[in-house]
Amino acid sequence: MLEYRPRPILYNLQRVHMPADALRSLTSTLGLPEPGGRVEIVGRDPILQTRFRIGDAAAAALAAVGVAIADVWQLRTGRSQDVRVQVPLAAASLISFMFQRLSNADTPLRDPGLTDFYRTRDDRWFLVHRGFPKNLDGILDLLSCEATPEAVAKSVATWDAQPLEDEFGRRGLCGAMVRTEDQWSSHPQAIALAERPVVDVIRVGDSPPEPFEEGDRPLSGVRMLDLTRVLAGPTCGRTLAAHGASVLRIDSPGLPNVPAFVMDTGHGKRSAHLDLKDPAEAGRLRDLVREADVFGQGYRLGAMERLGFGPEALHDLRPGLVYTSINCYGHTGPWQGRPGWEQLAQTVTGIAAEHGHDRPRLLPAAATDYTTGYLAALGTIVALARRSREGGSYHVRVSLSRTAMWLQGLGRTTGSGPGVTDETVAPAMIDSETPRGKLSHLGPVLEMSETQPRWELPAVPLGTHEPVWDEPGMLQSSRRADNNDDAF
Repeated sequence: MLEYRPRPILYNLQRVHMPADALRSLTSTLGLPEPGGRVEIVGRDPILQTRFRIGDAAAAALAAVGVAIADVWQLRTGRSQDVRVQVPLAAASLISFMFQRLSNADTPLRDPGLTDFYRTRDDRWFLVHRGFPKNLDGILDLLSCEATPEAVAKSVATWDAQPLEDEFGRRGLCGAMVRTEDQWSSHPQAIALAERPVVDVIRVGDSPPEPFEEGDRPLSGVRMLDLTRVLAGPTCGRTLAAHGASVLRIDSPGLPNVPAFVMDTGHGKRSAHLDLKDPAEAGRLRDLVREADVFGQGYRLGAMERLGFGPEALHDLRPGLVYTSINCYGHTGPWQGRPGWEQLAQTVTGIAAEHGHDRPRLLPAAATDYTTGYLAALGTIVALARRSREGGSYHVRVSLSRTAMWLQGLGRTTGSGPGVTDETVAPAMIDSETPRGKLSHLGPVLEMSETQPRWELPAVPLGTHEPVWDEPGMLQSSRRADNNDDAF
């Protein structure tokens, strides 16, 4: 837990201060009330080795979460509290998976494999993202090549970039050609995204107000079903758990995952398996939805609808539900149904082209992934507060590409930063006892003066618990965890 140290307020924007400006853009868009306590953002970019203000953006998103949580606490208790974020730690949170260490095992890392930029026949750059096995199989089938970088490069070089991107999109594969920011701004998908705020909180139905339950934490009594994978979506659930929400992650036992990211985003959650193609298990999830407050999902457009768990169906099942959707390209526009990852959001919006100059390069952090997760949590908290005050069902929508556009709008620094080290993050590192041993990892970097964020449960292997709300935070059995292919 971080020690709270009051500092002079930096929330007054009469003085130019980039993180505070970014914070104001979020709080004003969402209509958050002026906080009763101090809100300070300490430090500013450059922190990581890029001119993009990714540390400032993450700090602003986390501070906005703090303002929203302070508003909830005010609703609960009538008391205000102070909010503080240190930009170096916010920047470090964008690579938090790199700082985690297990005491008795090697920390799992993600092998990027074939994911890289390749030259096309018309001298453009094209990002091929290998993704999970099904996506990789589709890419190799399209390119008619073996799974080696050399073979992929040779095949991509026989295509022009636009037809290749079109074919990737037609087949539902993860790949896109590199664009500049100007090229992206004139694309129909960018135009559709620009018409929506970076955090979209939409009231979609009427229901009675639901005041927050009694409890000693801001989100005590709030129940979230977390049907997300990899980084942005699980970061949303992890953020809500840090403020007291009961988060139950639901995965299909047949779906692949990334062990390092499961470990990094699993703090504070329980985890269960349900096969939603099985009518009986889908029925169990519907039972959980009836008692839930938040349903978070990060699958491509239409996937949840086909299984009967789209927003309209669940709002009918549970009026007052906050349904939070996260994807790569946005929820309107011609690309709304395309699958994508962090790297693709950077590629299409112009970030990779600008960051790499002569050759596109990705940012030295999962900037849109983690930041989008913070923004999803922000929108969810705002929706819960609105439900408390005025009732209603809500749909919260965020996307990696819209976050990237917001990041671009924050401007650039004059130079790159030195990066973050173990020494930088040492004050925020904590230990958790997990089923795999002691895990040293980055704790919550948002500081609150009265309700300091914390995780009450350690990260666990996927499928560790039963899909019920009231099960204690205990392991079902070591055998089930050991047989889990996604266990860390």
